[in-house]
Amino acid sequence: MKTFFFTLLLILLYSCNKQNNKIDRAIKTKDSNETFLVILGTVQDAGSPHIACKKDCCKSLWGKDNIDRQVVSLGLIDFENNLKFIFEATPDFPNQTKKLKSYLPDDTRETPNGIFLTHAHIGHYTGLMYLGKEAMNAKNIPVYAMPKMLDYLSNNGPWSQLVSTNNILLSPIFNEQEVILSNNLKVIPYIVPHRDEYSETVGFKIIGPNKSAIFIPDIDKWEKWDKSIIEEISKVDYAFLDATFYDGEELNNRDISQIPHPFVVESMEKFKNLSSNEKSKIYFIHLNHTNPLLNKSSKQYETVIKNGFKIASINDKFNL
Repeated sequence: MKTFFFTLLLILLYSCNKQNNKIDRAIKTKDSNETFLVILGTVQDAGSPHIACKKDCCKSLWGKDNIDRQVVSLGLIDFENNLKFIFEATPDFPNQTKKLKSYLPDDTRETPNGIFLTHAHIGHYTGLMYLGKEAMNAKNIPVYAMPKMLDYLSNNGPWSQLVSTNNILLSPIFNEQEVILSNNLKVIPYIVPHRDEYSETVGFKIIGPNKSAIFIPDIDKWEKWDKSIIEEISKVDYAFLDATFYDGEELNNRDISQIPHPFVVESMEKFKNLSSNEKSKIYFIHLNHTNPLLNKSSKQYETVIKNGFKIASINDKFNL
């Protein structure tokens, strides 16, 4: 009788383990098919610490590993189709592409399947230099950009050399016209007002199988846009929005009217009547080196969180 019960117990244990293995495999399969965004950088174009900065915001950072202070960039992963894309080619492009690759461990390709550029300010496109013959000497990496941006890259060195030597393959995109990347992903650019010395400036709507996001790292002021930012937030699940300066008091050595951005205090005032659910969609990003939101212990950081908003952090993931 004891032998019978012992055998029965073994059978039951085997069945449970087999079922658990099935569940584990199902979970792994589900995870491996997910589509998501990942934050690869949150800082304004010139990084942090900032060149020649002697202020307290940078003083203690020199000589240290500041891997969490990368220039603003988003990564986009589509597991099902083994695809990865990056938004912006920043001065931190080597670190960011390596990080992006880590999310597709079986993919031997070091470079993204495509690069989306918002505009021709230094933090958003100069990372393309690492694809040239002095560095990686890449082959035909698709670069998605608006017409003026493509014209700028095509007709001005050293970027034109990337085009003529086929390091990059220019792929034109157009205002409010969707780009289909896979059965899981599409991207829609839309023009926003900004200092357009060399190119247009765009934000992007990124649409996954279940959720969507907007990414607007640079804009002059929300009121200058021909769209309602509140309406655009209502249409998506995540909103990564320009937060270059917390307020107008940060810079005491430059005329801040010459570098317009929506101050975080202005954005919070504009969004103060949104529901808690709508506020929770908003992630402030593209933080100048002077911005106190880079310091999680600052009272300004605490104020933003207390008001129901969020602040983007490197390596944050957002399922689409």
